[in-house]
Amino acid sequence: MKIKLILQLSLFGLAMAIATVFFISSTNEPFCWLAIIIICAYIIAKKCTEKYFLNGLCVGLVNSVWVTAAHIIFFETYLTNHPQEAAMVTHMPFPDSPRLMMLMTGPVIGLISGLFIGLFSLCALKFTKKMEK
Repeated sequence: MKIKLILQLSLFGLAMAIATVFFISSTNEPFCWLAIIIICAYIIAKKCTEKYFLNGLCVGLVNSVWVTAAHIIFFETYLTNHPQEAAMVTHMPFPDSPRLMMLMTGPVIGLISGLFIGLFSLCALKFTKKMEK
């Protein structure tokens, strides 16, 4: 694994962590994440020589650490700027402890996004290899 590359690519996650708290709405967030996933997958395909999927998976997991931490630290601001999520929190299994719920769901979302980054990395690998020929 390329730890340095994983940490560098996770800076996209840090940027999104801050941006989702203060600037990006819930409706625009998926499009931003899709762009980040595609960019990360392409970079992994170009920079790595092996373990493409594992590197992508790790990027997604590290991203989830950044996002979960930012959402917990700036919890009040996040909910103020995301009323739909604020309403959803009241219907979650732990309505009295929404930060705990974020802490529990963050890694799951990171795992899912990491699976996508890993799969996209494998697809990008095939695409980049065809371009080199």
